[in-house]
Amino acid sequence: MLIDPLPRPGRCTCWRALLAALAAACSLAVQAQALPTVVVEPHPVELTLPAEALVEAVNEATLAAQVSGRVVEVHVDAGQAVHRGDLLMKIDAGEASEAAAGAAALYVNARASYQRTLGLRQQGFVSQAAVDKAKADLDAAQAARAQTAIVAGHASVRSPITGIVAERLTELGEMAAPGKPLLTIYDPNSLRVTANIPQYRLAQMRAVKQARVEFAQLGKWVDAASVTVLPTADAATHVSPVRVGLPAGVTDLVPGMNARVHFVIGRVSKLTVPQAAVARRGAVTSVYVQGRDGALSLRQIRLGEPAGADEVEVLAGLHAGERVLLDPVKAAIALKSASQPGR
Repeated sequence: MLIDPLPRPGRCTCWRALLAALAAACSLAVQAQALPTVVVEPHPVELTLPAEALVEAVNEATLAAQVSGRVVEVHVDAGQAVHRGDLLMKIDAGEASEAAAGAAALYVNARASYQRTLGLRQQGFVSQAAVDKAKADLDAAQAARAQTAIVAGHASVRSPITGIVAERLTELGEMAAPGKPLLTIYDPNSLRVTANIPQYRLAQMRAVKQARVEFAQLGKWVDAASVTVLPTADAATHVSPVRVGLPAGVTDLVPGMNARVHFVIGRVSKLTVPQAAVARRGAVTSVYVQGRDGALSLRQIRLGEPAGADEVEVLAGLHAGERVLLDPVKAAIALKSASQPGR
């Protein structure tokens, strides 16, 4: 049998392709080994009942006008910090001021009349009944003076609490009337969230003592300070409100902001992966899996509820013991580089 010592052109091409593929596989394995990974394993996590909620201020005050008149001074606007007793607005309450001045004058006259009557009584010129009437007139004038002074004082609108102006509802020069809202102020250091829970869950909720509040728009999780099921129910929607207290010092929250409360109702073992390892493309979620031979592959997975701030439950697509890459961006670059060996 004759042996051809020279490689044939077709055979050489096949060998080169095989060598290139082996080199690419080795390169991919080396790159994958250099990237941080984590082994997927079941972990005991909190079993939670999620519910949508809204941020509320515990201490909030809507100030309304108590006298009629034109707004002549405005010292604050929405977003400003104020202290208790600060002057916020001033109303030109001419009628109230005139009434206060008239009541003060009547009080001066009543006091003088009482003093004269008392002197005449001591001289025996008037009866005790006259003294009693003068004293009653003096007391009435004093009460009227105090009342009108209070009403006139309402022309100066002052802050009842220390906080932030959430909304200013009137402008300089507008007319104010008793009952018309002027300002809303809230205390940013005293906040809570309120969730509406279906009534069939109430028996379960009454045993809940722990909850975590998720603020997705801020990327923040906060441990609840308290959980209170209110003894009320909505007949139309069949839900009951549950108040969740927030600890002091939580920043960047404002009343009306959306939140999601995770009420802890038990513990269970779940398969989880780090949130940072998940690649999200629209509604599709996937992870980069490293095989036993070091090769990388992109695998679509189905996620469940968050398991704390850093982990998320895996419902399908992964098995315990598999290894996933923690940085999907670097994993994608490594996989793309390996698929283009000639570059």
